[in-house]
Amino acid sequence: AVHTRAADLNRQIYLMAESDLNDSRFIRSREQSGFELDVHWNDDFHHALHRLLTGETDGYYQDYGDVAHLAKAYTDGFIYTGEYSPYRERCRGSASRDICPTRFLVFDQNHDQVGNRLYGERLSALVSFEALKLAAAATLLSPNIPLLFMGEEYGEIAPFQYFVSHWDQNLIEAVRHGRKAEFAGFVWEGDPPDPQSEETFKRSRPNRQLRQEGRHRVLYEFYRELIRLRRQHPALAQLSKDNLAAASFEPDKILLLQRGAAANQVCVLFNFSPAAITRVLPLPRDCWRKLLDSGEARWYGAGSTIPPTILSEGEISLTLPPSAAVLFETAPPSSS
Repeated sequence: AVHTRAADLNRQIYLMAESDLNDSRFIRSREQSGFELDVHWNDDFHHALHRLLTGETDGYYQDYGDVAHLAKAYTDGFIYTGEYSPYRERCRGSASRDICPTRFLVFDQNHDQVGNRLYGERLSALVSFEALKLAAAATLLSPNIPLLFMGEEYGEIAPFQYFVSHWDQNLIEAVRHGRKAEFAGFVWEGDPPDPQSEETFKRSRPNRQLRQEGRHRVLYEFYRELIRLRRQHPALAQLSKDNLAAASFEPDKILLLQRGAAANQVCVLFNFSPAAITRVLPLPRDCWRKLLDSGEARWYGAGSTIPPTILSEGEISLTLPPSAAVLFETAPPSSS
């Protein structure tokens, strides 16, 4: 009905399923007994990435923790596709590997995952600057539709706390009680900020001037570069699961993502360890040119030893900077 009405109004409308059921019927076609919504929010992607970045294990984060979880989010969409969920104490989800990645919305933050924390901390208050760049690369270099939460592109530091402006005192008290009850499954201590207080709202207002300053400016430019690469590089602009592969390497916390084929192929190496990691990794036989390295000094990293060009004979030995993402593309070998 919504799509029919949109056509009548000559408008483009996107219906998004904001659900944690991992039920692929929401985005499957009617011919597949689906509801044919346009996009599904992928909480699995967020939870897997958040757990790797923060190490948090309470609540629903206990269901994640392996790099293999995030690898599956890239290749399948949902991570829980019928497996048992310890947090929910039941099997959860349905298969989604055959569904186009543009049907999934991915994010490292959103209004729910930040606003529904006890104190509304953004990722910038929970992890290092290097991890913020890593989170950005993991999200924007995926074949899915990325969502950026207001201010994350420059590392906004103000919290985003749950606030309301109601008139009915009974409703106000119900919201206050509900907020306290919501955190029973988490180990956070203390009481949540009063959602009816004007101060709670004021604390949550972003300061966009930060994007002109120091590391905030560098992070903003890093996001811009990721978006440019996503738009302009053929392998990254092709939003499909064709020629897509992801492999995890435990316990080093490394993920290898490959997209594209032949001359238009990219490889992304993600290091989710807070330490530099040296290891041998499989990489297709080719000459590879480095396009982006979050550990480099230009991105306020500590410096990277990864050379600008690598010739792979099927595997390579690299030292990845801590909490880093490195993007390569296939390139003709230098005449030198």
